[in-house]
Amino acid sequence: MRSVKPYLTTLFFAIFGFILAISLVIFPEASFAASLRGLKIWWDVVFPALLPFFITSEILLGLGLAHFMGVLLEPFMRPVFNIPGSGSFVWTMGFASGYPVSAKLTTRLRERKLISRAEGERLVSYTTTADPVFITGAVAVGFFHSVKVGIVLLAVHYASAILVGLVMAFHNRKEPGTPHQMNGKEARLYQALRAMHRARIQDGRAFGKLMGDAVAASLQLQLMVGGFMIFFSVFLSLLMKLHIITFFSHLAGLCLSLAGYPAEASQAFVFGLFEVTLGAKQASELFSSDLAVFVIASGSAILAWGGLSVHAQVASILAETDIRYLPFLIGRTLHAVFSFFLTYTAGSYLYKRLQEYTTLAWAPNLDTSRMSLWTLPSYQALSTLACAGILILALFILRLSFLLYRK
Repeated sequence: MRSVKPYLTTLFFAIFGFILAISLVIFPEASFAASLRGLKIWWDVVFPALLPFFITSEILLGLGLAHFMGVLLEPFMRPVFNIPGSGSFVWTMGFASGYPVSAKLTTRLRERKLISRAEGERLVSYTTTADPVFITGAVAVGFFHSVKVGIVLLAVHYASAILVGLVMAFHNRKEPGTPHQMNGKEARLYQALRAMHRARIQDGRAFGKLMGDAVAASLQLQLMVGGFMIFFSVFLSLLMKLHIITFFSHLAGLCLSLAGYPAEASQAFVFGLFEVTLGAKQASELFSSDLAVFVIASGSAILAWGGLSVHAQVASILAETDIRYLPFLIGRTLHAVFSFFLTYTAGSYLYKRLQEYTTLAWAPNLDTSRMSLWTLPSYQALSTLACAGILILALFILRLSFLLYRK
């Protein structure tokens, strides 16, 4: 007897597509306005911000930088995150440029056989993050009108991402990893340089050809990202018109009330489920002295989750290889949970300390609402880096202690 599940899946998507098409006909003005809004965000913000990183990462891959970092950082990445040293290239670019750069770079490493499937799933689960400019600029200053919030969000976002990496290191440990051969008689830096040179020779493309291919591939990926952003902008607008968002907001508000949290934050969580920018904006509208910590924690969780728009982008990119989407979904869920509770605990302490700093007698007129993170006084920046560094160091120590215990 044939399984009924494939037929039900086909029927579900057919009904979904039919309802979506009918909704576009019923609400053409709202759909067009939402499409323009998504297009504007992509063209004004995402396209110019991500395109240089896409092109640069493709060029660096062609030049063999991933092989260089793979040899050089293997002793650090393998015991801590259970991934080869080449994953440090994805880690660096992903943290600096934001989603979905790390997903694309992970698939490129997988295509070149530099990582196994399990290692790729571990890697993309914790390197998919928001970029620092978006966190400190658009969210902190643009929505919350507070640099202090940006410091808290930035420190917690990346610390919780590293914590996800430590947890996901246990994912599918039985699957054999990528073999790594080292010559103990040669210096590691020399071996790294030689690996980079071999990779460059094997690539074989002239630098002009490499740049052209990088630009073409990056533009194609950017069009895909823009298409997803426009689609989910329209999709969310239609859900609002059909009052589905209101229904889920009431359910989420009931759950929050039972847990002792303000029900007003439910709409921020529902919006953040679909689109990170709208969710963060909704959370910022509740920002007050009474709900400050909870609202910041909610915004932190929304940033970590990324929204279904980012999930769809990553799933589309991962489909090019055998890397599965489910571990990425688990990683995003863990990141959101860790971000919420770290913000609620360590982040609240950091936020209170920063408030004390801005009320010092020798700086009574310090206006942080108009400042950027990079123009903060040195004592604030150093305190932030110290708190984040201590937290990250503690996570590394826990991970290494566990490994030593197992040995």
